[in-house]
Amino acid sequence: MTEDPTGWADVPAPDAEVIETLARAALDALPPQFRPGAAALVLRVVDLAPDEVLEAMEIEDPFELTGLYDGIPLTEKSVMDQPQQPDTVWLYRRAILDEWIGRSDVSLGDLVANVVVHEVAHHFGWSDAQIAAIDRWWE
Repeated sequence: MTEDPTGWADVPAPDAEVIETLARAALDALPPQFRPGAAALVLRVVDLAPDEVLEAMEIEDPFELTGLYDGIPLTEKSVMDQPQQPDTVWLYRRAILDEWIGRSDVSLGDLVANVVVHEVAHHFGWSDAQIAAIDRWWE
């Protein structure tokens, strides 16, 4: 076997546990006023979004969706609502890794944090346009 000067030859791809650890660190780093609202969220990491989610969002390529907030934003909740399921932030590991590889200018931790913060912002009732106005991540 050839010696590996990079140190990457035996490093496996980050698994769901690594992505979840990075996501929890991002939640812990939220400003104090947002932590209580975010604490109620369930965090799930799976490889790719299921077909029914992609179809509902009219997305053809599963690698285009790195995360999803599934719930009722806090701005729309009522004490009269009976929760059907917990509000959940879904992280799609393979899509995140694909974007990370494609970008090559950002750490995995920063990318996961960006996805998590974006989805948590939806939990707080922010629209994609409002998020984009303060977070010009794609630039």
